[in-house]
Amino acid sequence: MTQRPYDFCVIGGGIVGLATALTLLQRRPGSSLVVLEKEDRVAAHQTGHNSGVIHAGIYYTPGSMKARFCKEGAAWTRRFCDEHGIAYRNTGKLIVATNDVEVTRLDALYERARTNGLDVELLDAAEIRRREPNVVGRKAIFLRDTGIVDYRAVCRQMATEIERLGGEIRLGTRVSGIHESLSEVGVTTGTGDAAHTLYATRLVVCGGIQADRLAAMAGLEPDFQMVPFRGEYYRLRPELNDIVGTLIYPVPDPDLPFLGVHLTLMMDGGVTVGPNAVMGFAREGYPKLSVNARDLVSFARFPGFWKLVPGVLRTGLAEQWDSLYKPGYLKRVQKYCPQVTLADLRPEPAGIRAQAVNADGTMIEDFRFLQTDRMLHVVNAPSPAATSAMPIAAHLADQVLGGATAD
Repeated sequence: MTQRPYDFCVIGGGIVGLATALTLLQRRPGSSLVVLEKEDRVAAHQTGHNSGVIHAGIYYTPGSMKARFCKEGAAWTRRFCDEHGIAYRNTGKLIVATNDVEVTRLDALYERARTNGLDVELLDAAEIRRREPNVVGRKAIFLRDTGIVDYRAVCRQMATEIERLGGEIRLGTRVSGIHESLSEVGVTTGTGDAAHTLYATRLVVCGGIQADRLAAMAGLEPDFQMVPFRGEYYRLRPELNDIVGTLIYPVPDPDLPFLGVHLTLMMDGGVTVGPNAVMGFAREGYPKLSVNARDLVSFARFPGFWKLVPGVLRTGLAEQWDSLYKPGYLKRVQKYCPQVTLADLRPEPAGIRAQAVNADGTMIEDFRFLQTDRMLHVVNAPSPAATSAMPIAAHLADQVLGGATAD
């Protein structure tokens, strides 16, 4: 007897995949849906290794999906947590400028924040010190709508809701093949004698750092490649848990998609320092100096990688040096928080940012999707994807259920 195909299959048990599955079940009650996740738990990669910030959307180009989805997603995240008893904190955030270049960038960022409709306040040096006695700077933006949450807890609750609505979540299930026909999509898991193929009317792929490989597996010809950037963190010793009362960020370089080394309050009461942004040599290699031979070969064969390297070489070398030389990392923190010392920095697990890079070497800045008749692939969803997960999911559901072409 031939098994009836699922209405929906979602590949990926990170927050975007889970949010998409949940949205599809909410919009089409009674639908059959399965989520496939290769790890033994949800939120095992990007979602479970980020800093836990509920971003407000200050950094993103006005009108972009990042700007729109982040603001909507921050409100949704808080509502979801309120409905399900998940703890979060509205901490606010200070973005601190310490020199002339940063002051100029900060003023531009302030105008962007106002364009994006955010609640921001401009502070001078005296007001910075009054609010945060351990922080120094010439000028700062205070952003009220930033918060923190444990996104792993959010994902676990999403998984519970998916199953309550009749969806399946299969953990430890690695996808080995994808084939689209006129009427359905076949998704093969496992290999050899353990191989099994399930069928779905619609497939949504939220593969994170493996997005390009999954797209190629599905017969597409992606003109991008996922490049991992390791974000390395430290945690301050517990005696410094009250060193700041809000999140403290430097002014980011507008030419790079990273936000710089910052002080982040955590839901467990601690304070982390980081991340830096070191180009990784393993897509899922979290320990320092991780190398994966398959990943290295794919980088070497991709022209965009070699075109990317010269543009980020100077910053990349500095980041790599700071990764290996702890005092260099510390210096970046002391610029705005001089009280921190080497002895205060304790080891903390790293994260990996999945960054899509075009064949011409440019980084894809906004969220991006690829669509066929029966498949929709999320090919770029870096930060603030965790904050923006539900608006991203709503966008995906619009495409899947409406049959329109994704952006």
